[in-house]
Amino acid sequence: MNSVEQNKAKIILSKVPEVTIFFWIIKILCTTVGETFSDFINENLGLGLINTTIIMGIAFFIVVYLQFRATKYIPGLYWLTVVLISVFGTLVTDNLTDGMGVPLELSTIVFSILLLLTFLFWYLNEKTLSIHSIYTRKREAFYWLTILFTFALGTAVGDLYSEKLGLGYLPTGIIVASIIVCVLLAYKVFKLDAVLAFWAAYIFTRPLGASIGDFLSQPSKYGGLGLGATITSVIFLSGILGIIVFLVATKCDIKPKNEIAEAQQINEGNKNVLKQTIAVLCVFLVAGLSSYVYFNNSIAQQTDSSQTTLKGLVTDFITIENDIQNDVNSNNFAAAKTSADDLEHEWDTQAAKLQKIDKTTWSQIDGTIDSVLASTRSSNPDTSKCTSSINDSLSALNSANK
Repeated sequence: MNSVEQNKAKIILSKVPEVTIFFWIIKILCTTVGETFSDFINENLGLGLINTTIIMGIAFFIVVYLQFRATKYIPGLYWLTVVLISVFGTLVTDNLTDGMGVPLELSTIVFSILLLLTFLFWYLNEKTLSIHSIYTRKREAFYWLTILFTFALGTAVGDLYSEKLGLGYLPTGIIVASIIVCVLLAYKVFKLDAVLAFWAAYIFTRPLGASIGDFLSQPSKYGGLGLGATITSVIFLSGILGIIVFLVATKCDIKPKNEIAEAQQINEGNKNVLKQTIAVLCVFLVAGLSSYVYFNNSIAQQTDSSQTTLKGLVTDFITIENDIQNDVNSNNFAAAKTSADDLEHEWDTQAAKLQKIDKTTWSQIDGTIDSVLASTRSSNPDTSKCTSSINDSLSALNSANK
């Protein structure tokens, strides 16, 4: 077999799809499902964050194993892996934030460094970051590790701006969509390197999908459309399934490229690409830091500088938890779960302001509220456990309110 035939064989056996409009549509659908489906299992089924993470982690590793065992690109298996890695990546960040109290700023920095290191080692080992060259186990390992970090990073960035900095779901989605459009224009107009443009857009589809999912699923009183996590997940999973059936039937995402096109795509080792990469990193770094400082200062301006404690600022949360306790005592767990949603939303909304005033006390209360939410949303809620978690949280809130 000559070199031309070998190149064609490698492309035909590539483990990832061609980047078409369907690739981006299904990618955004997958990222949306990552947000809504994890919420559905965690909250609607009441399994809790840890149990949800364990279950989805096992499912993810099983499917990744099957993906590695495959000898060619299989649409259903590939996109199932993306869906599960989206859910698992989301849960990793959620566990760090809600379970371990890791600040979103730190998660963003850590996952950014891990992603950059993955890109660096991938390139040093393989001399290319092109997804059109995924036909070895090593490259596939780098590819899926990169995708995992893009989902974890996208979740951290999206939550940081939409929740902690108070932008909300829809504004965050609009901002992220604008960034993706700018990347597309840079690629089309200013000849930004194709591989660089691909990964930049890929990273930002995660917070875009999460914003869309939150906007569709959250109640209207929280700024969403109120479809709920269940309906939103079903709609988007149905969309994913429909597109996969179309791709299997048409095979439009496995069309092999010719040798010249492939060579053009993976030729990244020139100085121009390096300059573009540095420029893009600098733009994102400056834009990210400046926007963070701006929105953070906006929150600070809304905070009374003379307020040094949370006294008087947690009264509403005490009222909500008392309502939850009354519902629990009446065995009305449906109403208790509704009130728990109100508690979570209001707490997240006020988080940035309260942390500015007293971060230590906020962290203590935050842990107790997480326990209230977990016990109330359990698939089989126990009255004594609910009462215990509520009493602990009320104790922390009342102490802060003195």
